[in-house]
Amino acid sequence: MSDRDPQPVERQLPTEESRDLLALVREIAQREIAPKAAEEEDAGRFPRDVFTLLSESGLLGLPYDAEYGGGDQPYEVYLQVLEELASARLTVGLGVSVHTLACHALAGYGTKQQQVEHLPAMLGGGLLGAYCLSEPASGSDAASLRTKAVRDGDAWVLDGTKAWITHGGIADFYTVLARTGEDGPRGITAFLVPGDAPGLSGALPEKKMGMKGSPTAQVHLDGVRVPDDRRIGEEGQGFAIALAALDSGRLGIAACAVGLAQAALDEAVAYATERRQFGRPIADFQGLRFMIADMATQIEAGRALYLAAARLRDAGRPFAKQAAMAKLLCTDTAMKVTTDAVQILGGYGYTADFPAERYMREAKVLQIVEGTNQIQRMVIARHVAGPEAR
Repeated sequence: MSDRDPQPVERQLPTEESRDLLALVREIAQREIAPKAAEEEDAGRFPRDVFTLLSESGLLGLPYDAEYGGGDQPYEVYLQVLEELASARLTVGLGVSVHTLACHALAGYGTKQQQVEHLPAMLGGGLLGAYCLSEPASGSDAASLRTKAVRDGDAWVLDGTKAWITHGGIADFYTVLARTGEDGPRGITAFLVPGDAPGLSGALPEKKMGMKGSPTAQVHLDGVRVPDDRRIGEEGQGFAIALAALDSGRLGIAACAVGLAQAALDEAVAYATERRQFGRPIADFQGLRFMIADMATQIEAGRALYLAAARLRDAGRPFAKQAAMAKLLCTDTAMKVTTDAVQILGGYGYTADFPAERYMREAKVLQIVEGTNQIQRMVIARHVAGPEAR
């Protein structure tokens, strides 16, 4: 790894408060996250202590109301915080994005009583959340989920298996989408399930090619009893709640992808300016200079697109198309930039002595999670060309 410190990203932030916030995040990232990232990822260790620190620092509830312990920050600011965290370690940036996603249903659709009772602990009380939509047989086709919730008096009994759950088995609470009625999207309801609920268990984490420090596991619900006052929204409203959350969650993934790509570019530039061949730094050779220029341009384009979508969201305007575009462009960019970073480092890029190979392995999952990039293209095409003929 190079000793050259990367240049901070030049950011356009709306307030002095947000500038101070980004400075705090950068300090935490450089002091507490980045130095341990390679070792902990290699060992598959989840940095729960980092998430505790982030909660204590007010960074786990940034886009939510201060009334409930949130940070009252616009998405324009929150996403740039995610980018900084992901640049230091993707496990942390993506983990904060998933936690924010897990809080979305209650913050946006819960009753006042539910919000008062649960949100402060979720946003700033040291808790960690998970989001349970996907299942072994329903990933992209999420409306076909089979996990059931059956009413029993003033409670619901949940049975089923959720799959590909970030923080599965270690989360303190789960936002669970379950079928309460007819087949299809109108028969799905959302529930807030405690992590220690009897009958809830996490399987062994998946063995992944990257992000080994972030546990991804199936979550089993075997007769889990949930009081009706933990139902979020109306019966049958769950799928609409899930889609609204995913639009915002896709922006989180886009920001994380840009952060990862930025880290890869920084590593490539540091190496290319220090590595000498034929009597001069390899960064002097036009072939590599053009690669670096393309990498930097792609990152700036991705950052501009996710921020444009965030500003639409902050203004209360429709942003689903732009969120899909941002997720698509930013994650494809992360894959391309990390691959090019490995190429610039040459043989060293293929070794675990430098982080480029880890960045490349981690980038791949971002093209898959929260809607594959093929699904994003379908979403975008529907907005541009209308729905498919059936």
